[in-house]
Amino acid sequence: MKKKFKCIVCGHIYDPEVGDPATNIPPGTPFEEIPDDWKCPICQVSKADYYPID
Repeated sequence: MKKKFKCIVCGHIYDPEVGDPATNIPPGTPFEEIPDDWKCPICQVSKADYYPID
């Protein structure tokens, strides 16, 4: 099972099972494989502003 990650600013959760359709990240994409310039679809902070959750 792939880990989910949460935005420290707005609380958005990136779920690898869902991906991020708004930015063309397909389902099944692990967080580590998202491009480094990806931004939170809600508050636009960087990928570095996410942390792993259980």
